[in-house]
This record gives sequence, structure tokens and C-alpha cells, in this order.
Amino acid sequence: MDFSTQIEFLKQHSTYAQRWLNARPDWVDWLNIKSSQEIDLSGIQELLSPCLLAVSAAEHNEAQFMADLRLARQRLMLWVAYRDLNGLADLTEVTHALSYFAQEAVNLSIAYIRRDLGERFGLPWSADRDAEMPLMVVGMGKLGGMELNLSSDIDLIFLYEHEGETQGAIKSLSHHEWFTRMGKRLIKFLAEHDENGFVFRVDMRLRPNGDSGPLVCSLDMLEEYLLVQGREWERYAWIKGRLITPSPESPAFTTCQQELDQLIRPFVYRRHLDYGVIASIRELHAQIQREAEKRSSAHQGRSKDIKLGRGGIREIEFLAQMFQLMRGGTDPRFRIRPTLEVLDLVKLQGGLSVKEIEALKAAYQFLRRLEHRIQVWEDQQTHYLPEDGAARTRLALSMSAPGKRQDQSAFLMELDTHQAIVAQLFEKAFLLDDSARLDTGLLTLGWQPDELIFPESLKRWLLWMDSVKRRQLPEKSQLIFSNLICKAAQSLQEDNLAAGKDIALLRFFDLLEAIVRRSAYLSILSEYPKALLNVLALMRTSQWGAEYLTQHPHLLDYLLNSRTEIALIEEPEQYWQEVSSTLNLRLDDVMSSGDGSEQAMDILRVTHHTETFITLLADVGIGVEQALSVEKVSDHLSTLADLILQTTFERVWPSVAQKFGIPKEPLPPFAIISYGKLGGKELGYASDLDVIFLYQAKEGDFTHQEVYTLLAKRVINWLTTYTSAGSLFEIDTRLRPNGAAGFLVTSTDAFKKYQLREGGNAAWVWEHQALTRARFSAGSKDVGFDFDAVRSEVLSQKRDIGALRFEIEEMRRKVHAGHPNPGTDFDLKHDAGGMVDIEFMVQYLILAHAHRFPQLVANLGNIALLRIAGAADLIPLDVAQNVANAYRLLRAHQHRLRLDGAEKTRVNLRQEPKLIEARQSVLNLWQELFSARPEI
Repeated sequence: MDFSTQIEFLKQHSTYAQRWLNARPDWVDWLNIKSSQEIDLSGIQELLSPCLLAVSAAEHNEAQFMADLRLARQRLMLWVAYRDLNGLADLTEVTHALSYFAQEAVNLSIAYIRRDLGERFGLPWSADRDAEMPLMVVGMGKLGGMELNLSSDIDLIFLYEHEGETQGAIKSLSHHEWFTRMGKRLIKFLAEHDENGFVFRVDMRLRPNGDSGPLVCSLDMLEEYLLVQGREWERYAWIKGRLITPSPESPAFTTCQQELDQLIRPFVYRRHLDYGVIASIRELHAQIQREAEKRSSAHQGRSKDIKLGRGGIREIEFLAQMFQLMRGGTDPRFRIRPTLEVLDLVKLQGGLSVKEIEALKAAYQFLRRLEHRIQVWEDQQTHYLPEDGAARTRLALSMSAPGKRQDQSAFLMELDTHQAIVAQLFEKAFLLDDSARLDTGLLTLGWQPDELIFPESLKRWLLWMDSVKRRQLPEKSQLIFSNLICKAAQSLQEDNLAAGKDIALLRFFDLLEAIVRRSAYLSILSEYPKALLNVLALMRTSQWGAEYLTQHPHLLDYLLNSRTEIALIEEPEQYWQEVSSTLNLRLDDVMSSGDGSEQAMDILRVTHHTETFITLLADVGIGVEQALSVEKVSDHLSTLADLILQTTFERVWPSVAQKFGIPKEPLPPFAIISYGKLGGKELGYASDLDVIFLYQAKEGDFTHQEVYTLLAKRVINWLTTYTSAGSLFEIDTRLRPNGAAGFLVTSTDAFKKYQLREGGNAAWVWEHQALTRARFSAGSKDVGFDFDAVRSEVLSQKRDIGALRFEIEEMRRKVHAGHPNPGTDFDLKHDAGGMVDIEFMVQYLILAHAHRFPQLVANLGNIALLRIAGAADLIPLDVAQNVANAYRLLRAHQHRLRLDGAEKTRVNLRQEPKLIEARQSVLNLWQELFSARPEI
């Protein structure tokens, strides 16, 4: 379409635009020039340039300044309306343009008022910063989220740092009085109507105590208010709160932002997953709906309110805010403001499906565009769909794509479709149907678990019903607890599997008793039936998992859906990159506000608990089609441990560097080398970590020794200290050169000499055995390369085969003696023909033959190394395959026994014929590689 057609289209759909273009015909030419230009900050500043000149002008002309502000606003509105209606601007351009204009108008007005007040009464001064104290203006609501619509109010809160007194030429004022005068004049500059209209309607009701509170308040007053009187709905409001004055270019901005964040963040975001917000938002939504119904006339039902009505804009915003309030305390990424960005993050995190998120985004964009077309007609802040047929036909045309005409029925059908989808997803998320939740209704009088199916659980139930602990609970918590036990018993009773029902319900009792005083956790189970079913599946499958969940109930969140486990299985590399990114973001967040080391240690522990639990769910097959193999489980647990080690090293180093006056960057030439289960990437759920610490420096350089010893000690402290969030790992460093008697940290040169038997101290054969399962886990990759070179050189040495065989047999006897088995059951790990035998045989093959077959040096795991040995004709290929299969089978059995809480992984071989065959294949290979041995 040509420009004249587009102008007519603008006039046709906005009587407001028509009036102004008739009154100011020269603006048509201006629009012609601007029509193809995207509205950005520079374009807005150009509109406001007369106001900027007025701020620094020698003479004050308040009336002219206000007129210039209003005329700039009208021109912006025409520019936005023209581009929006003609399909030239997307929703982001429209809302950002209006939001940028609002904050620029506020800042220019303050600059103008400040000059006048300063000349008469002096300026408020911050003694702490020895600088002028600014009025802090917080944009709330749509302004805070950069989401202003075409006829928005702007919600503002006025703050200042602290009380004091100005030193004025005419009169001195308290800071409170000075900022109150500024606030009143600012509102006048923006909201007062004259022949040029207004700039923005200003709403101050979100300030502390609303209309009854002071217009401005100090940060101390705000802090006291939030602590004592802050209400739940104010948490939602402050999600959008954004400091718009002073501007980011101001020297005072950073300080003001930090001071405000310290007050607002703990008020809005809890340090745990907060499922209590579901009920709170549900109640707030019901209240808003009742208010909307009161305001609606008989012929204008609430369904016609596209903002507050069913399936309206507010329901989409509430959905986004639910995820923000639940997760923002543990994941800083959720502390963003724009609704569409929050929805994208929810999609990324798997909170809702891709299809659901795309539907919500499409509905949001449609409803916001419709909101703009309703408002631009008369520049009125209304959200009601007009009843008049002609008006609806006009709206249908304005909502059509450029060059296309949409009739009223198609438009209304599209609107109904979007609203129905939003309403459905909202009701699903907030469980508006009371019957779907377990926090309502009563148990049948006298209900108790079936004695035949749940004999032990019945005893537990009767004890609970008669307990003081139950009677001390709030009535609602008692109700939820009882309903959950009832629902769990019914669900287990209906399960086709016969075994384990009573045990599962007893484990569920343990969980409920651990969380019964924590309403947020009870809310997950009472609000989401799927979470309850997944919990019961875990209770039946794994005692270890049941106990782990009971110890760390925040993990209940991960039983709501299985998208996280699916991502772990299908895209592991991308998954762990995302985990690393999120972890570092959270650590940056807490450590930027001071020391933060204790909080950082908690975050590491919560991350470890979370990722261990997600791996467990994928392991036992909850919510996934194909459960992880034991090898994949160990791979993921080892990747997680490496990530924790690397992150700990990076976070501990700055404090060590500061102590010794060393630059924090780059990171030092220091590495953590893992041995044993982590070294072989065979880590289990509760494995210790065997590690040593290496660094690059010349031998005898004790300056480095001191620095890196402290670094290693602090790394160990971060990993082993028991905090409020629990613990991470037990650390064993006895595999370092000279064991417990040696230095905690070793230079790479000294490590090489020790391993290659140079000098007085030399490594034993068993240390070279351990080296076969060692690898670089964290720290400097350069040091890791040095270690790999030493390891390769050590393992590739030519050895006396007879002496090597003797040493390994002797070490095997010692290991067995340390794990006696007086019973008749077979110990999967330590008995002859078990896993240790396989590990020792692989180590023997490496040490004996790596000098001829360098492919044996690679740390690929026992199964792959057996295959390599078979391919090299060191052992028969079929034997290698049989022993590899035996190792896999033994590990799988051991893993399942551990999951079910077994202290000793021993089995009755008469009940496991496959294990008899597997064991025999291991014994046969041992016989072939070593001399006949006494039965051990």
C-alpha cells in the first residue's frame, strides 16, 4: 500500500489520530518521512529534543516545557499507531517505543524540576557517597516490563536513599519534603491535561500503604514495610519493578540499583522452589475476577474483557509469574520482566510443552495487538470488546494482515480460540477445579489402609492418627496429609504389581512426615496428582531414591514432568552445558553481593542433589521410555562431579589469589586429577572421590607450593563441609605421591620423577595400577596435558612380566583379605570371579603390553579395554567379549542392589544362573593370565 492509503487506514481506525492530523496537517508530511523508520531510542530522543534544550536553558518556561512534552507524546502516538495498524511494527517495537518514551519523559521532567528546586532549596546530599542524592523512580507493571500499551497508565514508586536536610539559599528542606515536592511536580508534568492533552496517567497506588501512604519513602521505610506489612500480591507486582531513574548512564545508578535489589530480591524470590504461590495466585485471580464481574454491566460480561476476563492477558501474565515466583529464588534467569521472554525460558526449562508455550505466545501477541486497536480508537484505557457490530467489524479489519480483509465472524472465532486455549492452560496450571486437588474435601469417616495389603502401614497410620505431632499441625495440613496417604494407598492398591506395596507406602509415610510442616512441598503433592504418582513409583523402585528424596524434598519439583530426564538422555552434551551455564549464573548472582561463599556452597550442593536425582529418575525409568544403562548413569554422575570440581576450583581461586596478592586472572596452572571410580568414569550415587592435586612449577619452588596447598585445602573444604543444604563428597587424597605422608599438592615435574622411579622415592606397582584409571577432571587443561603425557609414559614402560604378575597377585590377595565374606552368598565386587578380578586383569594387560599396544593406554573403561586386548590377540576375542559382558552384568546387579539400599552387594548364585556363567568366564581368564592361585 502507498502512504496515502496507509494514512487513510490510520484515520479510519483511530478518531484520535484523525483529530490530531486534522489539527496538525504538517504532521502528515512528518509521518511520511518517518513511516519506514523503526521507532527506537534515538528516534524518541529526537522527538524530545525541545525538552532537552529546555532543561539547560537559561530561562525557565514551565508551560512551554509541558507543552513540548505533550506534543512529543502525540507525535509518538501517531507514529506508533501508523506503524502498528499498517503492519510495519511488531509488538516488541510498539511496547518498547512507548516504554522508552515514558522513561525518557520521566528523566527529563526530573532534570527540569531538580534545577528549580536546587536553586531555591539546595540539593539532597548522600553522605555515604559524597554525592547528590537522586529521586529513585521505579517503573512497575507494564512500564517495568517494557510492555506499555497505547493508552497505559504508568505505575510509579518514588524512593530516596536516606533522610537528611538540604542547605538551600531560600529555605532548607528535609529530604522527605524535598522529594515529595519533586514527586508532586513530576506527576503534574506527566498527568495534567491541557489543550495539548497529557503525557501519561500516573498511578501511585503500588507504593507502600497505597493511597494512604506517603508519596515518597526512604529505602529504610521501604525495607521495614516489606518485612512487616508486605503482602503476597506485592511480590507479583515487584517482579516487574525496574529502576528507571536515575538512568543507567548516571554515576548513581549502580549504587541505587544494588541498594534496591538488596531489599526487593529476598522479598519477591524465596531461596527455595516456592509452590505456595500456586494457591496464592489462584486466590488473587479469583479476587480479580470478582472485581471484573462487579465492574461489568449486564450486557458486557467478563468474557468481553480481553485483559481481566477468562482467557485474557492477565491469565497469561499470571502463568508467567507463577514460574518466576516458584523458580526465581533458585534460578536467576527467571528474574526477567517481559512476559514473552519468561515464556521462552519456561519452554527452555520444560515447565510447559513447546506447543503450549507457542499457543500462549500467539494468544498474548494477538490480545495485545487487539488491546492496542481498542485503545487507539479514542486514546482511552479500556480493555472491553465493543458490543456494537460496526465497531467489531472495524476491529476485525484492523486486525487483518495488510492488504487482507477479515470479517467479524472470523475475527471473533480467532479471539475465542485464543481465549479458550489460555483459559484451559490457566485452569490446568492452577487447578481451578476443587475436586482435582487434595487440599479440599474430607476423608470418609474412619478410613484406614487395608490390613491385608498394608499391614505395617496400617500400624503406622494408627500411630499417626493418635500422635501429638498430628494434632499440633494446622487443620489444612492434617487434611492434606491424610488425603495424600489415602490417595497413595488407593493408587498402590490398584497397581497390577503385587509386591512392594506396603514398603512403598511406609516410605511415603517417611517422606510426608519429613515435609508435613513445609507447606510449599505439601503443595506440590496436593496440587499435582502426577507428582504423587511419580513419587509412589520411586518409592516402589528404590529405597536409596526414597531416602534421598526424603533428605532433599526440594527435589519433588522434578517429579512433575519428565522433560528434564528426556533432555538428559537425548541431548546429554547440550544438557550439561545448560547445567553449567545455570550454575555459574546462580553463583555469580550470590557472589556479586559480597563474600557469598556459604551461599555458593549451598548452591553447589543443591545443584548436585538436583542433577543426581534427575539422573536417578532416568535410571529407574520414571517418565522415560528407555531407562539409562548403568554405564550411562556413571557417565552422567562423573560429568556432574567434574563440573562441581571445576566450578569449585574457579570460585575458590580468587580468594586465594587475593590472600597472596596474585592476579585473579588467568586461572593458575593447577589441576585436579581423579582416580578410582571417578577416574574410570564409573562413579556411583554415593561414591567418594579419589583425587590428587598437581601444579606446574619447578621443583623446590615453595612459593607455589604454599599457594597451591591453600588452594587445594579450600577446594576440599568447599567439597566436604556440611552446610544447611547438606554435603557434596567425601574426598580421599591418599593416592598422591608418598600417600598421607606426602605433600597435598605436587608439581608435575616431581610427579613425573616419582612415577618413573627416579630418585629416592618411587611409585609402587599398585600405584601404576591406580594410574590406569586416572584422568584429568578439572583445573588447567595445560596441567592436564602434562599429566596425560606422564601417565602415557609411565604406562608404556616395558616391564618384567613375571615380577608384574607376582605384584598384582599379591595386591589382589591383600584387597580380598580386607573384604572378608564369611557367608555363602557371592560378593559381586570382592569375591573371586567378581568385579575386582576383572579390574585387576585389565590393569595387568595395560601394564604388561602397553609398550607394544599404545591403544591400551587410553582411559576408556574396562569393557572397551577388554575389547582392545582381544583385538590385539592378548586374550582370545570371544573370552574378551564374555568377560566384558560379565563385567556389565555384575555392575548392573551391584547398581540395582545399591539402589534398593543394600549395604553389601551379595547374591545367592543358585537364584542367578546368568551370574554363575559370568563368574566362571572371569575365573577362566584369571587362570589363563596368572598362575593357579589358592582360592580366595
